[in-house]
Amino acid sequence: MLDGMFSFVLLDTKDNSYIAARDAIGVTPLYMGWGLDGSIWFASEMKALSDDCERFISFPPGHIYSSKQGGLRRWYNPPWFLEQTPSSSYDPIVLRKAFEKAVFKRLMTDVPFGVLLSGGLDSSLVAAVACRYLAESEAACQWGSQLHTFCIGLESSPDLKAAREVADYLGTRHHEFHFTVQEGIDALEEVIYHIETYDVTTIRASTPMFLMSRKIKSLGVKMVLSGEGSDEIFGGYLYFHKAPNKEEFHQETCQKIKALHLYDCLRANKSTSAWGVEARVPFLDKEFINIAMSIDPEWKMIRPDLGRIEKWVLRNAFDDVQKPYLPKHILYRQKEQFSDGVGYSWIDGLKDHANKQVTDAMLTHASFIYPENTPTTKEAYCYRTIFEKFFPKNAARSTVPGGPSVACSTAKAVEWDAAWSKNLDPSGRAALGIHSAAYEEAVDAKNKSSLSGSPKKLQGVGEKASAVV
Repeated sequence: MLDGMFSFVLLDTKDNSYIAARDAIGVTPLYMGWGLDGSIWFASEMKALSDDCERFISFPPGHIYSSKQGGLRRWYNPPWFLEQTPSSSYDPIVLRKAFEKAVFKRLMTDVPFGVLLSGGLDSSLVAAVACRYLAESEAACQWGSQLHTFCIGLESSPDLKAAREVADYLGTRHHEFHFTVQEGIDALEEVIYHIETYDVTTIRASTPMFLMSRKIKSLGVKMVLSGEGSDEIFGGYLYFHKAPNKEEFHQETCQKIKALHLYDCLRANKSTSAWGVEARVPFLDKEFINIAMSIDPEWKMIRPDLGRIEKWVLRNAFDDVQKPYLPKHILYRQKEQFSDGVGYSWIDGLKDHANKQVTDAMLTHASFIYPENTPTTKEAYCYRTIFEKFFPKNAARSTVPGGPSVACSTAKAVEWDAAWSKNLDPSGRAALGIHSAAYEEAVDAKNKSSLSGSPKKLQGVGEKASAVV
């Protein structure tokens, strides 16, 4: 019956029995550990268990643990969990109403709040709906009816420009933060300590979010709404362009939602919680997910011949001519992963930094140093060494998933395009031939420098990819 984000342990003092549970998708973190003396431990951070527990795991989302029954049991069993292809027709009004309800529900608060606005579709819709309903909410009585929005990026990044435009359109009180590549690099150790992962994409995106959360907290804001989850539900990542059929498309979205607690939920929660800010994610509302995942995936498929780009069902649901939620070009803006949108030179700068830290010999012998989830690039090796410094136990490294990925795909989806196996990079620009600023395969210096960095940097991607092969 619980509807929200939670991790808790509930003790019955009559008989000292207890239950532990985690929310449906795993928006809030929870870890479970076992001590050599037979004790069982629970904590919201892995670092709290590493000294006392011989083994610990990420507590699976949608599960409950009972000391009486002595095992984990799944309490969240939605229809989509079996990954069978749904056949319900697409109703844009129903989808829109469900999302508006999910946002409005999360406006229940007694603290100052705002919206993380990157200028992309998802965060812009959250902000647009929040603006529309803020006046009716109790929060408006306490904190005023003008919504605060926040964005971070390198100077002249794609996100900053788009977010400013959306904020102007919606009339929000917009706060724009800048950071430099060096500031991001300097924060890496602190970020990895807080987010407790060595996953490359998660670290790339967590760093600017971590820096932004610190500034948000300094303004007195304690809660933010964020747009995580939409890409997983609607197949918004650019690699979905290559989905061979609706069955595989749907299975991939199901797999992505099931893994959210290891990636985007982990990032959104821990990089904000590090500074005492609470992130709420309307797209991961239980009711909204059930409605969105019951739609026949044929409607979600990317069909240029029908004018359907990624997440068309969501864009179309909010394409209101009478009372527009957003300007058309924002509503139909191409997907930009957060770690890319803050500025393409951010990722290129991270790779340059890793190249200086990690030698070719270190990467060659990586499988001997790190036999489990062996890093295949210098950037991944760099993050792994920092992670191992803070979390040296085998159990810690096992909490992080591995496997090949392109533009945030699962390992299975890499098979959708033969060229991807030669270009395994989690950046959206690795979706060759799809992203408007994709990594180019030809070595044309002029074109490359105008797209996303110098030829040297882009060549580095090719070198690392060949090392994987």
